[in-house]
Amino acid sequence: MKTLEELMALRDAAKANLTARDDSTEVTRIVVGMATCGIAAGARPIMAKFVEETAKRGLTNVTVAQTGCIGMCRFEPIAEVLVPGKEKVTYVQLTEEKVARIVADHIVNGVPVAEYTIGAVTE
Repeated sequence: MKTLEELMALRDAAKANLTARDDSTEVTRIVVGMATCGIAAGARPIMAKFVEETAKRGLTNVTVAQTGCIGMCRFEPIAEVLVPGKEKVTYVQLTEEKVARIVADHIVNGVPVAEYTIGAVTE
């Protein structure tokens, strides 16, 4: 980069790319609790499995992200699924097998897996 014009062109291209991502309002978010409690309970392989399962199915409208403590350490590993226009679903005591079913049933087919949710565990 040698000129101000080149820098401005690079900035404009980056802004256009960000705008394209911001316009997609139909993105489902999977958020995995990755604080020390979550990591100690096995959240890393859970997050990796969510990434693997969504990639295997070619789901481009799904993002997998991490967060800090969700606040329910005894239920770790925890993941929250946020589908636009629907209520947040919190999955607890996750295993890699549960993740595969959550992606298949909830993410792909739109049917939450009730027996893996916080409501089912605390009732």
